[in-house]
Order: sequence, then structure tokens, then C-alpha cells
Amino acid sequence: MHAWTVAGVLSSMTNAPTNPTPAATDAAPTAASATTPATTAPKSQRKSVPITPPPPSHKKILGRIFGISMVVAALLLSFLTWWELDIRPRTDDAYLRANIVGIAANVSGYITELNVVDNQKVNVGDLLFRVDVRPYQAELDLAIANLGLVDLEIIALKDAIVQRDADIVSAEAKALYDVQFLARMEPLLPRQFVTPDQIDAAKRNVRASDAMVQQAKAAAAQARANLGQLGDINVRRQKAQANVVEKQLNVGYCEVRSSVAGYVTNFNTSVGQFAQIGVQVFALVDTSNWYLLANYQETDLRGIEPGMAVEVYLMAYPGVRFHGVVQGVGWALYDPNQGSNGVLPTVSPTLDWVRLAQRFPVRIVMDASQDAHPYRMGATATAIVETRQRRQVPDILKPLVPDALESWLETLAVPAPISPDSPGRGNVEPPNVPTKNISGPVAPDKINSSVDSAAATHSTAPPTAAPVTPNP
Repeated sequence: MHAWTVAGVLSSMTNAPTNPTPAATDAAPTAASATTPATTAPKSQRKSVPITPPPPSHKKILGRIFGISMVVAALLLSFLTWWELDIRPRTDDAYLRANIVGIAANVSGYITELNVVDNQKVNVGDLLFRVDVRPYQAELDLAIANLGLVDLEIIALKDAIVQRDADIVSAEAKALYDVQFLARMEPLLPRQFVTPDQIDAAKRNVRASDAMVQQAKAAAAQARANLGQLGDINVRRQKAQANVVEKQLNVGYCEVRSSVAGYVTNFNTSVGQFAQIGVQVFALVDTSNWYLLANYQETDLRGIEPGMAVEVYLMAYPGVRFHGVVQGVGWALYDPNQGSNGVLPTVSPTLDWVRLAQRFPVRIVMDASQDAHPYRMGATATAIVETRQRRQVPDILKPLVPDALESWLETLAVPAPISPDSPGRGNVEPPNVPTKNISGPVAPDKINSSVDSAAATHSTAPPTAAPVTPNP
């Protein structure tokens, strides 16, 4: 078929009216036969042009409704997300922590026995390793022998005290005799029965006897001082006994035992290694106290207080909920931009277009670890604080929020239950506690019990029926 024939057919079909009259229909073949011979072609060789029908109007309406509903749903979900995050601040910048106890020997010596391996679980009092005890046992035996010698010396000193007391009695007796002798000699001097030299000799004997008495008393005091008796305690024996106790402790320190329940970590030692006093051999992870260090932005700290309940999710156990209690919020951070040059502060000339909120660590005391889901130090966690604040819908949004939705939003932030015996709970006063007619401080548990009893009484009291007047 020629190109001009197809063009003629297409032009005639395009220019033809949509609803031609019978006269026009009869005249069309004649006109077409006069202009082009294509009308004589059979119908199987003719080409038809499809005409696209206009889209129905109901599909446009459904599309617009769907688009508008998606925008409204996105706005509503964004609002609910902001509402939830403001009531329950959360962070995934949190890590599980535990106390690390360094294991070191109190005495120096070669390790002769090891009873643990790396990552082994130990309990309080379990033997970890032993240090060579022989030199310390020898020192203990020497201290015990010295204590026996001190006991013998104490007996000898007591005997010396008895002897010194006897010397005092003898010196006092001689001094008394010399005094009496002088008293008898002095009346005989006027009668010249004695000479003056004899009187002077008697007086010298009296003074010498007094000196002997003082010397004997000093010797007795010295003997008592050598004994070292202070009341019911003998100092000499106490010193020797303390030395024995010290040597016994050194012998006991040769056995290093676990002071906490936990797991062995950083174990890198063997039998024959020399253990120094105070130098850590390995460490233990104390599993008795677990806590979470959650770094919250400073904009979220206004709603976090000690004693609030916390939901914790560990990355190691997806879908498992753990519980904790806020112990405290950090009060200081290191500022690397501030310094000093002498007595003047140094401030770096920086200009930040975007100011990031600082993060402060919040310590969260965790519940005890379970065998099914054991804790591991350094595990990544997500912490959600259950604040006790109740938010209200902003006034600007109240005309747009239905009353049922507004009441439901206000009940999202339910105050957390007060648990005075929870770990890490401080002296936190429960919110919304009536203080009218309270003359003195009232314990939070008593306030809660009184409020609960009043609520129970109010809820269980039967309604008072109105008086019914009988019909005449």
C-alpha cells in the first residue's frame, strides 16, 4: 500500500464527523472514490486508530482521598512520636557496666597452684591460686618460738620484782634501826659517854639508809617497767603475739580466694610466675551489682529524676524487657574547649553553625541477672525512662484534637509506681500528693496507703439512692 493512500484514509477518518447523517454516509464513498482509490481496498487491509477513553471520575476522588489520608496519618504519627519521646525519654547510647575487682597477692612469691581458667565462674571464697608458703611458714615458726621466750622472760621479770620488793623491806628496816640508834646516842653526848664523831657517824648512817631505801624502790619500779604490764595486758607478750598473728596472716595470704561472685577475665598467668605484692594477676567481673550508663541529651534531663523506673532492652536479647531504676544523673563533663594560659582562660576561636546537645551519663541500677539472659559487661542497650510527668495537649492544638483523643493522650503518661525498696531509689517525693492539713513530714509509703485506701473506699461505697415518693 502506498504512503499517500494511508495518509488519505487517516485524514478522512480524522475529519469525519462522529455521528454522520445517512446522506453523508451515502455520499462518503462517492467523494472518497473521486479523491483516492484507497476506498476500494478490502476491510482486512484497513488500519484502525485506538481512541483512549477519559479516566473515570471516581478513581480521581479515591486517589485524592488516599493522598490526603497519608499526609494526615504522617502528621498524626509524627505528633504521637513526639508525644511519646517527650514523656518517655529514651536513648540507645547506653552500655551495661559492672564493677571490676583486681586480684593481686598480699605477699610476694612464686605461684605454685592455679585453680581457675579464663572466663570461669567463681563464688565468694573459692580458691584462685596459691603462692609458695615455705618462707612465710618459717617466719611463723620463728615468731611462735619468740612468743615462748617472751613468756619465760615475763616469769623471770616477775621474780625480779619480788626480789626488789624484798630489798625495799631490808633497806627500810636498816634505815629504821639507824634512826633509833641515833636517837639513843644523842642523849649521851652531854654526859660525854660518846664522842661527837660517833654522833656524826650515826647521822651519816641514817642518811645512807634513806638513800638505800630510795635505791631499792627505784630498782623495783624498773623491774615492773621491764615486765611491761599495763592493767590486764602485758605489752611484751602483746607485741610478740601480734608478730605471730602477722606471720599467720602472711601464711593465709599465700592462698588467694575470691572476695566476690563473678567471672574470671583477663587471665594471662601460669604456675611459676612470680607474684608481686599489690600487682594484679587477673581481674574478676563482679556480677552482684549491675548498672547501666545511659548517655541522655541535656534536653531530656529535665524529666529524669532518681527513683524512676526504666525499661531496658539489650541488643543481645531482642524483644526481652529488663527493668532498672535511675540512681542519679551526672553533674559534670570534661570541656576540651576550655583551658588556661597562666591566669587567663583560653577559648578556641570556633564558630559552630550546628550546636549539638551535650550528653550526660545517667546511672541506672539493673535488676539481678538471670541465668536465661545473663548480663555481659559492655553490652549495648536501649533505655526508656518512665517519667511521672503528665503532659497536656497544647492550647493551639486543642481545637484540632477531638475530646476522646485528647483524654487518651493525657493518659499516656501514667505515673510510675512508688517502690521505696527498689535499688538506687533516693528520697523522692511522689507527685500530686495533697499536703493540706499535714502538720509534719509524712512517709511516702503512708501517703500512698492513705490515698489508696481513700480511693478504694470511694470506689466500693454504694451509691446513695434518692428518696422515692409513692404515688397516691
